Amino acid sequence: MTALDATDRRILAALDDDPRASVQLLALTLGLARGTVHARLDRMGREGVLRKNSVRLSPAALGYPMRALVTAEVDQDQFDQMMADMAGIAEVIECVGLAGENDLMIQIVARDADHVYDITKRIKGCRGINRTATSIVLRELLEYRFEHLLHEGASRG
Repeated sequence: MTALDATDRRILAALDDDPRASVQLLALTLGLARGTVHARLDRMGREGVLRKNSVRLSPAALGYPMRALVTAEVDQDQFDQMMADMAGIAEVIECVGLAGENDLMIQIVARDADHVYDITKRIKGCRGINRTATSIVLRELLEYRFEHLLHEGASRG
């Protein structure tokens, strides 16, 4: 993945403001050639800079108003099988590896507390999971964000 330059950041900031903007509108708004905008978006898509649009969805709008964070200790010898099992749990929306006391942090979405309980049982049933601990998200205090980094990088870049 190549580093984003100021033009890439401007394009991404404009898309953040209007995710449905066409290439032509972005080019006009930013004072860039249409081909430039198209080529850069294409490159950023190929390089994995742009995530899927579904990550912008609100879980509550899909019927999952609850979120929880599950930490897990795992048997490293069964890691690949465990991740295959974990990928089969639809309510797992993110899983990251950690350094420290726990091996994984798993973010889940659920309909209610009973559903959280059911999901954590399924996580515990994944091959290689030794122990879990669950924390319910009470309120989102600072949402997942990148806009400030786009502007910060452009001002430094």
